[in-house]
Amino acid sequence: MKKYLIIAIALLIGTYSAEAASRSVEIVSPNGKTVMVVDWSRGNAEWSLKHNDEVVVMPSRLSMTTDRGTWGSDIRSASVRRSSIKRDIEAPIYRQAKVHDEYNAAVVEFRGRGCTFAVEVRVFDDGAAYRFLSRSKGEYKVIDELAEFNVGNRKAWIPYVNAKANATSDYTTQYYTSFENTYDYVDVERINPHRLIFAPVVVEAANGVKLCITEADLEDYPGMFLSNGDSNGTLDTEFAPVPDRVVQGDHNMLQGIVVTRKPYIAECRDKRSFPWRVVAVAEEDRELAECDIVWRLASDNRLTDTSWIKPGKVAWEWWNHWGLYGVDFRAGVNNETYKHYIDFASEMGIEYVILDEGWSVTGAADLMQVVPEIDLPMLVSYARERNVGIILWAGYWALNRDIEGLCRHFADMGVAGFKIDFMDRDDQPMVRFYYDVAKAAAENHLLVDFHGAYKPTGLSRTYPNVVNFEGVHGLEQMKWSPESVDQISYDVTIPFIRAVAGPMDYTQGAMRNAVGGNYHPSNTEPMSQGTRCHQLALYGVLDSPLNMLCDSPSAYRKEAECAQLIADIPTTWDETHCLGGKIGEYVVMARRKGDVAYIAGLNGHTPREINLTPLLRAFNNYIGEVEIFCDGRNADIYGQDYIRRSYTAEQHDLIPAYLHMASGGGFLVKITLR
Repeated sequence: MKKYLIIAIALLIGTYSAEAASRSVEIVSPNGKTVMVVDWSRGNAEWSLKHNDEVVVMPSRLSMTTDRGTWGSDIRSASVRRSSIKRDIEAPIYRQAKVHDEYNAAVVEFRGRGCTFAVEVRVFDDGAAYRFLSRSKGEYKVIDELAEFNVGNRKAWIPYVNAKANATSDYTTQYYTSFENTYDYVDVERINPHRLIFAPVVVEAANGVKLCITEADLEDYPGMFLSNGDSNGTLDTEFAPVPDRVVQGDHNMLQGIVVTRKPYIAECRDKRSFPWRVVAVAEEDRELAECDIVWRLASDNRLTDTSWIKPGKVAWEWWNHWGLYGVDFRAGVNNETYKHYIDFASEMGIEYVILDEGWSVTGAADLMQVVPEIDLPMLVSYARERNVGIILWAGYWALNRDIEGLCRHFADMGVAGFKIDFMDRDDQPMVRFYYDVAKAAAENHLLVDFHGAYKPTGLSRTYPNVVNFEGVHGLEQMKWSPESVDQISYDVTIPFIRAVAGPMDYTQGAMRNAVGGNYHPSNTEPMSQGTRCHQLALYGVLDSPLNMLCDSPSAYRKEAECAQLIADIPTTWDETHCLGGKIGEYVVMARRKGDVAYIAGLNGHTPREINLTPLLRAFNNYIGEVEIFCDGRNADIYGQDYIRRSYTAEQHDLIPAYLHMASGGGFLVKITLR
């Protein structure tokens, strides 16, 4: 037995030595299609990626410069430790009840001039990722990190930051951004070198393969921006330096304005892992729309009990401008208005009502100062009696004054959670704020919805009480965006790009629907672009565990069929699959929760017919009742035009084989399973 053990150890060591001697290592995905190579043969660390024997990311540098030396350069020696994982992970608040996690991995331990560090690599069937691992002790500073993505002269969908700076400004002013913008479809080498890009982005590689570039498990470290690295087909990374002086200001004194920054991006201590640099790989666009790679790379759930976390929908007043009519009181920020919203939520079975900006004194940035028109304890009690939870809007500066104390105070009052807004940064202290809020909120059984937020990176897995993120050019933009903004194309782009990062608070549900040239911005009577069924389909296409009904109760009562459909649709799922689609053109999603399933289709500008028969066949013989909401014959002229059809289990032969989606249209099919 000892002899065999010695032989096994010798073989293992031999494998490590052979790889180290070759000064490169290959990690292959479980299905054998994707290969990531880490190479240090020239003394500096590089990585590359192949898919189906085609190079999709050419050799790209990776390094981290610290005040103790540079990790990734002047490498003297290395050793390799391999592993493989195959498991299913419980996902309590997600689009799948269980997530299959399978990958091959390697940790490469590097020794350079005066420093040691490691790079961990994981290669999945749907992508690859790497991250740095620190082997340091004590305090140290990260001066900068370089993560190159050498994709060559390819086309890409990229969102520039929407900073208040112009296109020639230096990057320093662009780190202050709300992470909301539409996509430009451009040659990588023609990306404006003066403008930052926020992730995720998607690149077209060879043979129709798509690469989605983003990051995962961002904790206590600045978020990753991208830029045109050399105007030669390489994207590289930029990071906001650590703030030195921050002052209160901007929107109603709720934001932190960075006046000066330190000459480094992170302050670190001891051994730690850094965020994953992620490339999701898809042979078909639809694979991106169901990709879970960011969630899988996130840190494990840190909550021992998640049974108290209740996802659901929200009756929301801000988008419709507290737009009640046909009532005998003046609508606005007052008790009567919110009692009306609570009554509506209770009648419809909607789980929550948000008190958005205005319930606390404007300009004070103090959540303990409630306006005299609002009796908050009364409203919380009134809602509780009607089985409705109250979520409070909170500006960043106001909540950051005392995160733990404010969470405890409002939880004791019976508040269900916070919608937190106007962070508009992702430097290290701000990222730390997200985790501080998530932890304190969880300890007090509060939900969290981050607005004015950077893209999700897996925090919802680590703290499942963080139920949603903005970081999306959502429907609120239609209150002020000019007619030139193409929200229709954006809607059929985000399922393949932004959704890879995680859930999004898009805030859909408009009952005023504009097609053709009928759209115009309006603050008090806002509308959506596209048809009514386009809005309905968004509930089945987008992932939103906390999902808004953005229009007013007055509008929904006039549109009872659509309102009930929205109120009934789940916000978390047992299964999610993308049945087809193409970036910027259309998408069809199927989801199941228990014994109910939905198929949702969302269309861009080109009218199309969707063959419903094979989609229904996916449920075999388990179909009972079927309810279809689809674009009406005149939906391309009058956006509110829709058709509702219902079929019993005995009428399946009457279900139409094809559903028409108008320009900017959609459909939503509800299936009761037997």
